[in-house]
Amino acid sequence: MPDTTDADGLTVGQVSARLGVTVRALHHWDEIGLAQPSLRTAAGYRLYTTGDLERLHRVVVHRELGLGLDRIRTVLDDTADVLGALRAQRTQVAERIDRLQRLGAALDRMIEAHERGPLLTDEEQAAIFGPGWDPDGPARARLRYGDTTQWRQYAERSASRGPEEWQAVADAVAGLDRALGEAMDAGVPPGSPEANRLVERHREVFASYFPLTRQMQVCLGRMYEADAGFAAHYDGIRPGLAMWFRRIIDAGARAHGIDPDTATWDGGQEERR
Repeated sequence: MPDTTDADGLTVGQVSARLGVTVRALHHWDEIGLAQPSLRTAAGYRLYTTGDLERLHRVVVHRELGLGLDRIRTVLDDTADVLGALRAQRTQVAERIDRLQRLGAALDRMIEAHERGPLLTDEEQAAIFGPGWDPDGPARARLRYGDTTQWRQYAERSASRGPEEWQAVADAVAGLDRALGEAMDAGVPPGSPEANRLVERHREVFASYFPLTRQMQVCLGRMYEADAGFAAHYDGIRPGLAMWFRRIIDAGARAHGIDPDTATWDGGQEERR
């Protein structure tokens, strides 16, 4: 390489800053003959010309597309169909942009779901969950549970659901509520096979929101009986249903070796592992 002055080209550091690649990468590409500087200073430092930069730009583009260095060398050195190669690269870029845009849209839905739960309008929520549905409920739940693993799981499921999927969830919940009321009317005793099937059905239905271990289910059963809002819901189906529901959950837990009196939400995490 001929000697020159610094004014005739860009130094490695300048090229690194301009292209957003490391000095180490530039040195490596030089050493393997992939993209070499055309000039040297009197002191022996590398200098890159405009032509060198053009090749480096193409190296960077191909590397962003996921090509290995050997493949990049082949593409850059093949002069038989330069235009065809460029068009193929443009197609790859367009496909990657499309994938990233779809990923961005999915992330937007995930963020929104973390912030407000079901991605439904107030009108859609009222139609699906009934006139008693409180559209501000998920926001209050987020303030209370937003830092938990279960809220993250709930948000992930919410992000992928539209009105039809939520309608299926609402129908499953309503069907379970009817079955619970009918079983209580029929005098189904806690711990019986029929009661235990209802307990398992509750876990399956609840998995629409997040996975539910039996210890976690015991904690929910307590809340169904103790929380005024939940108790009003179940006792509105049948008087005393909230307590009966808690009792069949406790009996189902005992059948699986779990003491309801010592069950904890964190213990439910251990059970899952």
